[in-house]
Amino acid sequence: MRIYYMPAVKKEPLLPGWLLLMGALTALGPLAIDLYLPAFPSIAQGLHATEGQVERTLASYLFGLALAQMIYGPMADRYGRKLPLIGGLVIFTIASVVCTLTNDIEHLTAWRIVQALGGAAGMVIPRAVIRDNYDTREASKALSLLILIMGVTPILGPVLGGQVLLFVGWRGVFGLMAAGGALLLLAALLTMRETLPPEKVTPLRVSIIAQNYWSLMHDRQFMCFSLAGAFGSAGLFTYISGTPRVLMGIYGVDPQHFGLIFALGAASLILASQASARLLDRYSLEGLLKSAQVSIVLTTLAGLALTLLDWLTLPLLMLCLMGFMASQGFVNPNAAALALARQGRRLGVASALMGTMQMLCGALAGLAISHWQSHTAIPLTGILAFCAFVSWLFGRIAMRAT
Repeated sequence: MRIYYMPAVKKEPLLPGWLLLMGALTALGPLAIDLYLPAFPSIAQGLHATEGQVERTLASYLFGLALAQMIYGPMADRYGRKLPLIGGLVIFTIASVVCTLTNDIEHLTAWRIVQALGGAAGMVIPRAVIRDNYDTREASKALSLLILIMGVTPILGPVLGGQVLLFVGWRGVFGLMAAGGALLLLAALLTMRETLPPEKVTPLRVSIIAQNYWSLMHDRQFMCFSLAGAFGSAGLFTYISGTPRVLMGIYGVDPQHFGLIFALGAASLILASQASARLLDRYSLEGLLKSAQVSIVLTTLAGLALTLLDWLTLPLLMLCLMGFMASQGFVNPNAAALALARQGRRLGVASALMGTMQMLCGALAGLAISHWQSHTAIPLTGILAFCAFVSWLFGRIAMRAT
């Protein structure tokens, strides 16, 4: 009797190196947001600007991220995933250096837009790379793992930014961004492989790009799932833009301690996103998304009601914000995976359009909260409740379309 020995099949680790790199790249754009949040008062003082003007540097960055993604999507489908990413990292690094040298708020706002034009590559390319490698369910798990990596940014970003601010001032914060961009550029050059199959290359012609975007905008399922995630992200950016003023301005939290309190929401996002990945073995993506969107509406409405009744204390505010962020940890990966599920040859364009909607909604929410001046937390809790409701609404429409 002959005995045949089968060679052992090498399994990919749960968190392979390429996915770690994708997570770090995806975190680059948010890092340029979270890292300088504690520096808002120092930037306003150093550049003789108002708090609203400094907050608008964040909104301008979000607009830059939104528009640039529309460019990177078609480029990623034509030239592959690696080359456009390298170009974006070069732009991000150079713009970060210039931000450290600016002497007025107008130039800082302009260079934040340029910085976003580079950082947008890290928002589009990783999602496309994940869908190159995984099917819908596994892609949702991978996106949840990305949120785990990205979740470190909101936790460490404000804490690290506060410490850098303490020793070298707000310009050192932008210097740290430049160093991060340079390190990721080196890592991508040395380790990243191309994942776009040659047979899926799409010609870079205006007619084809316009047709792809046009057909995507008429895909009801794609648009509604994307908008469900986009308004959830708008709430997330409302949290990012609004909490510095509320926590430090209204509740008197010290800038060096702000990051620690801010990190409670980020920790909720991380834990929930990992719970979502585990629950996918037992429940459907649609079921998890539906439950999370109900939770996000109830949590934000509770926060708004407490604010209007003047019962909102700092502990109650943080409970509401943590509930919102935990729900968002379920909404983001599942809505994104469902939106990209049927996009095949146009993954780059689909990822770009989805990311653009997320950033535009986030930028509009950031502008709204920067212009809505109040001595209470109503701008924060009110916009959060609105975003949560609209996210729920589009999620319901998407479920019906499915």
